[in-house]
Amino acid sequence: MQVQIKNSYIPDIMEFLYNLSLKGKQSRHRTRFIKMLQEKWKQVGEEERELIKEFAGVDEKGEPNRNDQGNYAVEDVEGFKHQQEELLNENFVIDGGDHHGMLKTVKEVVLNFEEEVSGNTAVIYDYLCEAFENEEKGAEE
Repeated sequence: MQVQIKNSYIPDIMEFLYNLSLKGKQSRHRTRFIKMLQEKWKQVGEEERELIKEFAGVDEKGEPNRNDQGNYAVEDVEGFKHQQEELLNENFVIDGGDHHGMLKTVKEVVLNFEEEVSGNTAVIYDYLCEAFENEEKGAEE
């Protein structure tokens, strides 16, 4: 079992899962899944900060240079945005292995979710369903 989640969706997926009322094993596995997402999101943030340093340069304290308005002094804004977009569009791949049971439980929770959703929550729910359904298609091939 393998699930792929685009980096840009991680914060909203964490919030969606965090707000589900679950008990027992479902709650434990959801919490483990969220912790994995949190670790990945932290890594993405660190990589984004390195991109900022690369495109803005650093001051004597090793912090990214800022302009007079207090914003990062990125010289090549287009180049930075391209690199940032690539980072956010990368997939976080969670392989089964030791995580197989957790992924199976979270998949069941998501695919059996029957509450009404709208707006961004509906978009995130649909994305998460597709991520788990694509896992099924990949397993069949």
